[in-house]
Amino acid sequence: MTASHPVDQLMDEHRLIERVLNALELRLARPDSGSFPAAFVERALDFFRNFADGCHHYKEEQALFPMLKARGVPEQGGPIGCMLREHEAGRACLAGIRENLDAAGAGSAEAAAAIREHARRYVELLRQHIGKEDMILFQMAHRVLTPADTAALQADFANQENPRITRALREHYEVLAAELAGEASPQGRHG
Repeated sequence: MTASHPVDQLMDEHRLIERVLNALELRLARPDSGSFPAAFVERALDFFRNFADGCHHYKEEQALFPMLKARGVPEQGGPIGCMLREHEAGRACLAGIRENLDAAGAGSAEAAAAIREHARRYVELLRQHIGKEDMILFQMAHRVLTPADTAALQADFANQENPRITRALREHYEVLAAELAGEASPQGRHG
């Protein structure tokens, strides 16, 4: 990842997240040969919990949003509060997937249907959320952040001592995203 501005780095991460959203949507829409693709969903859940939420949303919540608040962007009644509520809504969808995964893998049609519904809501939510951040909040960040703010964010995002944002973590999830996209393709394997 070589994006120069930290907000551009976050937008680059959005493209990776969208790739896995597309894979999940495609894989869950594909008819199964009698079994729910629990292993695929487990791996997608790992990506969303540990990269999309654990790394990407972490950077936003712990670094970007506080800096934007310091520059006068409101949280309550403003875009930051909206983004935080949507992060929580996404976590609730992921929890719904997690709660039903074992039963779906064991053959429960009800649990599989619940996962499909939680995943559908998650995909829809994240796509809209990403659009709002890319087109509104991140554009606002480009306008209000000072060069010192940008440098501080770059340092925060490059902190290899923080296990939630290391280069190795990013590389691991880039590989996983590519694998999931390959498995979800019409030519991909079931499972």
